[in-house]
Amino acid sequence: MEGVDHSTLARGRLAVLSAHLSASIDQPGAGYTRILESSSCSAAVAPPPNLKGSLIMVDERTGKKYQVQVSEEGTIKATDFKKITTGKDDKGLKLYDPGYLNTAPVRSSICYIDGDEGILRYRGYPIEELAEGSSFLEVAYLLLYGSLPSEGQLADWEFSVSQHSAVPQGILDIIQAMPHDAHPMGVLVSAMSALSVFHPDANPALRGQDIYKSKQVRDKQIVRILGKAPTIAAAAYLRMAGRPPVLPSNNLSYAENFLYMLDSLGNRSYKPNPRLARVLDILFILHAEHEMNCSTAAARHLASSGVDVYTALAGAVGALYGPLHGGANEAVLKMLSEIGSVDNIPDFIEGVKNRKRKMSGFGHRVYKNYDPRAKVIKKLAEEVFSIVGRDPLIEVAIALEKAALSDEYFVKRKLYPNVDFYSGLIYRAMGFPTEFFPVLFAIPRMAGYLSHWRESLDDPDTKIMRPVQVYTGVWLRHYMPLKERMISTEEDKLGQVAVSNATRRRLAGSGA
Repeated sequence: MEGVDHSTLARGRLAVLSAHLSASIDQPGAGYTRILESSSCSAAVAPPPNLKGSLIMVDERTGKKYQVQVSEEGTIKATDFKKITTGKDDKGLKLYDPGYLNTAPVRSSICYIDGDEGILRYRGYPIEELAEGSSFLEVAYLLLYGSLPSEGQLADWEFSVSQHSAVPQGILDIIQAMPHDAHPMGVLVSAMSALSVFHPDANPALRGQDIYKSKQVRDKQIVRILGKAPTIAAAAYLRMAGRPPVLPSNNLSYAENFLYMLDSLGNRSYKPNPRLARVLDILFILHAEHEMNCSTAAARHLASSGVDVYTALAGAVGALYGPLHGGANEAVLKMLSEIGSVDNIPDFIEGVKNRKRKMSGFGHRVYKNYDPRAKVIKKLAEEVFSIVGRDPLIEVAIALEKAALSDEYFVKRKLYPNVDFYSGLIYRAMGFPTEFFPVLFAIPRMAGYLSHWRESLDDPDTKIMRPVQVYTGVWLRHYMPLKERMISTEEDKLGQVAVSNATRRRLAGSGA
């Protein structure tokens, strides 16, 4: 097939398959392979104080004084500013906040981040503790239902998710009908959206607006999506490799089942390497949730209209598709490859400081400290390399991190490695092509999306999201008939659209 280097794909996956087959298998009942050493975390940081009070503001334009209430969490209602006005024709103050740098559209109990301190917690649990001792499905239950499950609850939960891991044949047909070189994220977006058609019982537009008031209906959609996401992702991967989809296994863990679908080649007795499966499971935990990021905000925005959950999550995956969000680790690999050698790092650092080069994988919109996920992932890299071989770019990455963290330019700007800095190296070492990296992000993030969807349904403050704008256009003009209009030299216009040679050939014929 054109556009896909199948030999490269095959070599990468064969290397991983060889590692699977040659590695020793844990004894049944032995639990997870211990990969992460117990590490300190930010559990001792004190909770924020009660910030309740009020603000007194004086509008110097009018001399009027206003009082605005401050909540315990230190928030003020944006609508309170609408009452600050200069008169009849003034509609009140708006908060202009491009990119929502300091806007909280929701109150949530799912995830807590303190970017200055490098803290990430799911429902109060430090991410380091969950990565060390938990499993992805256990963490998904925590995110969705608020507490870690009991032994019986976890068994029921895992069973329910596995029972909904099969994908309708029509969805598999859609995936197979995609171009052979279709980007897997595009395939995932399309398949997630199509699920709303295959499950009309979950569509409020068809079944009535209140169907999600039923806990049974909600929970069914949750296990459907968590169960089907890895199956769809695996089918997208196999489509890239020119292979048919593989049915999921109900006898393996969540991460093991995903690797099984990728690597079994139809052999029902195949079992993935447990250490690699555990690494993937930890990566899934680290990517499961990250509060009000771009794609999660998109999920809640769409859900606020009452749309079905599949369409809302398809929109979220679409937002994750962007290179500034889910595709960022690919840019890190490209950067490390361009550096090539540890000897070239000083020149690269100078290029960054002179704004001639771009440093990928450093800095974060939220974290002004070391991303706690990056610390865990850095440890995972060595585990993967011990199984499938050491990636030579890891030496460049470690040396680059050391050089940057000892340079005043980066320290002063609080630029630390983020989750993307090492994750791409792990994915590449495990044989995944770079275009598949954001899919590996999307699979576990379904747990976060679903948690916010579920929370929004019970939030009494939830309203259809409808941000205001600051209008800067022409104030008023009147319609002019077509023949009276002059060509404007100041306004934008349609540019030259390229015409193909085939179109020129057709137009050159008679009767065209």
